[in-house]
Amino acid sequence: MRHRWLYLIALLGMTYGCGSNPKFSTLEEEFVYTSLSFSPVSASAAGLHNYKGANFNQMLDDISPAGVDAQRRFYRQFRERLSKLNREKLDPQEQADLDIIQDQISASLLDLDTIQTALHNPTYYVELIGNALFNPWVLEYAPKQSRIEDLIARLRQLPVFVDRVKVNLVSSPDIWTQVAQQENAGNIDLLQKTIGPAIPNDLRGEFDKAAQPALKALQGLQDYLKNHLSERNQYDWRLGRDKYNQKFRYSLETEMDPALLLEQAERDLQVVRGKMYELALPLYRQANAGGNAEDKDHVISTVLAKIAERHSTPESYFDDARRDLDEARSFVEAKHLLTLPKRSNLQVIETPEFMRGIYAVGGFNPAPALEPQLGAFYWITPIPKSWPADRVQSKLREYNFYNLKLLTIHEAMPGHYVQFEIANEIQPKSRRLLRSLYGNGPYVEGWAQYATQVMLDSGFLNNSPELRLTFQKQELRVLANAIMDVRLHTLNMTDEEALDLMQKQTFQEKEEATAKLQRAKLSSCQLPTYLVGWRAWNQARDQYQKSAKSFKLEEFHDRALKQGAVPLPVLERLLAAPPTS
Repeated sequence: MRHRWLYLIALLGMTYGCGSNPKFSTLEEEFVYTSLSFSPVSASAAGLHNYKGANFNQMLDDISPAGVDAQRRFYRQFRERLSKLNREKLDPQEQADLDIIQDQISASLLDLDTIQTALHNPTYYVELIGNALFNPWVLEYAPKQSRIEDLIARLRQLPVFVDRVKVNLVSSPDIWTQVAQQENAGNIDLLQKTIGPAIPNDLRGEFDKAAQPALKALQGLQDYLKNHLSERNQYDWRLGRDKYNQKFRYSLETEMDPALLLEQAERDLQVVRGKMYELALPLYRQANAGGNAEDKDHVISTVLAKIAERHSTPESYFDDARRDLDEARSFVEAKHLLTLPKRSNLQVIETPEFMRGIYAVGGFNPAPALEPQLGAFYWITPIPKSWPADRVQSKLREYNFYNLKLLTIHEAMPGHYVQFEIANEIQPKSRRLLRSLYGNGPYVEGWAQYATQVMLDSGFLNNSPELRLTFQKQELRVLANAIMDVRLHTLNMTDEEALDLMQKQTFQEKEEATAKLQRAKLSSCQLPTYLVGWRAWNQARDQYQKSAKSFKLEEFHDRALKQGAVPLPVLERLLAAPPTS
């Protein structure tokens, strides 16, 4: 999965006139750079280091009421200006960008005015702090000494920032507060154990002077979360039907009704289970397994359990993922599935501790859109040494020999990494930023699922039935993701019902199911993006194939990926237009 974008922002002394009908490219550039400048931490991570006299590398976000009001004012005024545009006079690419901007404005105002993340979700602030410290440490946008000086400047601001966090947070559900504590402990460790010991001697005094009060502030935040915010736990992490439906519309940029998606997903769940039984039965008989072969659940779970026995060790987990990455890259090249990006800038690293609350297994963090040469990260969350043996085995069995390959395909090759690298060539830069930072979730997650399907359909791993069955289990997971998200947030699904869905109906290990339930409570409208996007990618390919005089899979993938993360209905329109250079 990709990282969540930040909504809370600050106004940097900019004024917004209501000029009449400026060229769309000018409007787009203003929206992208202004909205990005609202979050200096996010701006610098995207490669925008300086803008209108502000050095974002040394700034934290302004999370004061004045900053929030300025954001709200800008979005409302910009929406009014967009309403005066004549859409028919825009070309297809401009219309696509207009759709993205309008939905981003609606999503942002929904959060500011109704959902109010900033008042209730402490993980938002904790992860912002983590990114503020982690990015200058790992992204080589400048010499190391300059980046440490940037980091020191941010540390100096941290005590005041933390004080504002304590004022902003009104209430928080237990799960959000608990995860925030875990992630904030990661921030403390990052500062104490990773950054601190590696500071060069010539900057040691300046660093210590800034780091000590910053560390005290983070420890104070930990106390606040544990002993104060935890007592104000009346806020419900469930969105409820009305807010969920609105967020679903703007986040997924689809007209689909969540209730209809739920109905389709529950129906398809049984269809996929039937296909799994047909595929598992020969493997079951080959193994001479005992039990009733007519019992579909027994046959599938028995074969999956046998498949799960082949897995990494905690020590070999990372090396195995790197091996799988090389294997997938070679296959993509050999089969000419798409034109791979020329850059080779992907690093496989441990998931930062401050992000492990939501990335319990792994994830992908793309290269900065404005500085793609700095590198992208395929995150893998290590297995804690403190875990008991049963938890370790549960995770290794879930991410076994076959599923670790699927994870690597999804997150890296030819999944998220390839998609983002190709998108980082889009011109002009304002369009690249728009489609990267505010890109469509179903396009992004749907591509990763669809790309995995294409790999298997093309014969990856010699058409292994074990791999195919594992992927069908993943398809069940995608369906369960959508079912669970809609039911949890709109129909009061219980924890027990969610765990039953995942463990008994979709054959997930206990560790995976528990982590996914936590993720569903931390986020909303993200888990359905896999299903909505996967279906839409297949539909886009089918439509393209019907209209093309001669169809080549590589050509379809290349053209579709060069568009960047546009809403998938828009993608079909862009692919129907004549190719542009």
